[in-house]
Amino acid sequence: MSTEKFERGLAPGALLLCRAEPDAVAAVAPLLGERMPLLRAGEGWSVIVPEGGPWRDGGEPVDRVVTGWAAALAVGAPWPVLALWWDADRAGYTLASGFRRPVGYVWLANGTPAGEDEAMRTFAARLGLDPVLDVQSLDRLTRPEPDADRASGPAGAGARARLRGLLAVLARAGITLPAGLDPGEGAERLGATARALPDVRRTETAGRHPAAGPRPTAEGPDATAEGPRPNAAGPRPTADWTRPTVAGGRLAGWMPWTGGPGARALALAQVVVGLPLTVWGLRRHSGGWTVAGALLVGHGALGVAHGLPGRT
Repeated sequence: MSTEKFERGLAPGALLLCRAEPDAVAAVAPLLGERMPLLRAGEGWSVIVPEGGPWRDGGEPVDRVVTGWAAALAVGAPWPVLALWWDADRAGYTLASGFRRPVGYVWLANGTPAGEDEAMRTFAARLGLDPVLDVQSLDRLTRPEPDADRASGPAGAGARARLRGLLAVLARAGITLPAGLDPGEGAERLGATARALPDVRRTETAGRHPAAGPRPTAEGPDATAEGPRPNAAGPRPTADWTRPTVAGGRLAGWMPWTGGPGARALALAQVVVGLPLTVWGLRRHSGGWTVAGALLVGHGALGVAHGLPGRT
């Protein structure tokens, strides 16, 4: 893709902020179907850093892609997902929470508001922000800058400033982005920065096996009743990445491979939501929503299959 377009605005990029610990996010991230860097982003928050494949290679607008991803994650987990996004012409956010309709706001490249004030207030309420101080700060982000059209500086600076203002408010809710993950940077640069940070991990795709080495079994001389033990003369056992888990966590019983009542209920809900979402996306020619619906249907069908009687 030519870079001429980006000389007049921001290169497309996004951040997915999840109100959960990285272990919980890693358990449901296979819904997205792509491997991406995952890091802690403050007290009780995590951030997934998309590296731009769907909008770089597929031509789908970044806002549609990440809105679909946020909706898929939020339906598959009991915590909200906030997608920050930007491109050459606009910037904004989408908040997805459970089965409720996502809410979002948009600014033009020069920072001019292009959203609805009510959306910003709904956003604050769903995140439990302070109804006075935080809402007042958010309201300022919905007011036009008097000299926005005459502002000098790099193209897209106004939109970037709005996103930074939004994050300043969200800092009071516990969000702290890792160093170098600055809204307004292109997806490739964000991905490279994220991969170089300490404590980074990669999300998995459903059914992925380790790149090297056999999975340990509970058989043979190096096994115990509790499972395989490390061999001092050889490498440590390789973890089984086929099924991301949240060992001992609150989400463990809701994962599709458990086959428990919670998992079956969530799987059925995903299918129920995913089918009309897929149809709606196809009718609107929206690749992002179509993909989100298909992911929900596929993941839900997997959960239903694991819950069938007699399945092991």
